[in-house]
Amino acid sequence: MTDAVKVTEGEVKGGNRIAAFAKREIGRVLALASLVVIFIFFTIMRPVFASWENVSGGILMSTTVIGLMAIGTTFVIITGGIDLSIGTATALVAVIVGKLVQGLNLNVWTGIIVGIVVGGLCGVINGLLITILKLPPFIATLATMKAAQGLALIISDLKPVLFTTDVPGWDAIATGNIIPGLPNGILILFGAAVVASIILNKTVIGRYTFAIGSNEAATKLSGVKVNSWLIAIYGLGGLYVGLAAVVLTSRLGSARPDLGLGYELEAIAAVIIGGTSLLGGKGTISGTIIGALIMSVLVNGLRILELQQEWQYVITGIVIVLAVWGDNVRRRRTGEIS
Repeated sequence: MTDAVKVTEGEVKGGNRIAAFAKREIGRVLALASLVVIFIFFTIMRPVFASWENVSGGILMSTTVIGLMAIGTTFVIITGGIDLSIGTATALVAVIVGKLVQGLNLNVWTGIIVGIVVGGLCGVINGLLITILKLPPFIATLATMKAAQGLALIISDLKPVLFTTDVPGWDAIATGNIIPGLPNGILILFGAAVVASIILNKTVIGRYTFAIGSNEAATKLSGVKVNSWLIAIYGLGGLYVGLAAVVLTSRLGSARPDLGLGYELEAIAAVIIGGTSLLGGKGTISGTIIGALIMSVLVNGLRILELQQEWQYVITGIVIVLAVWGDNVRRRRTGEIS
């Protein structure tokens, strides 16, 4: 009898663990299933869609910039915040890097570091506005979005900054091939995703990111310096914006002051589609990458089907609405919201 009871208790505990795992991972699983279904659909409609040339040069390369921005934004959204400035901050970082690299005759590696650092500073400024001035994240980052847009125009003098002809080797950052047949930009994206995943799941800043998003008040009461960690988290998101700017200028060979406009919405959409909740406290880097791939697959597939651009916008908007609605439904069913 005792053995039977033990077995039954073990089965119940095992069942509870499985149920908890299923609830926790359902967003990512659904996102991955959606990616597979969308990919198969476009492959059936246009077999060329599944060619390696289109997958690597079209889908994966177009995912690099939005994917990097989305990775950084994942940390911010998990805290329950938002960053609307990442698109125009990308343009500002790109212009500043271009001016400094050319003006100071910096090499490629120094230029990369400058880009990442400047991006991090942009994130820190957002964090300071939110924590010191007590501005809501939406308002703070809306203000820095407009400020970054204006500064990019001023610093560039309304002219594009050229990299391809003036900075030898800059194009190889994203379009070079350390691995034959695989552009470096793709390696940078997935390498950055691995690093971000480790930070989110294995470090103190990652634990506090989830804690702040789950219950900021309780986190403060436990003695955690929430304001300091929020500044660090927004700064971390900015580092990925800086890296995205470097990759983008490498792909395009130039930095335009209007670069990155609207990218923030695509990055945020990728994060949400990947299962990260806008209410905070929940999210994964792998889910974000899946969400970014869904966005890229969708856009690439619609272009291959030669659908008019205005209808591409409509369909992308519908996908974003469904993703947010689906997140709300999942949270209601699990009792996270009423």
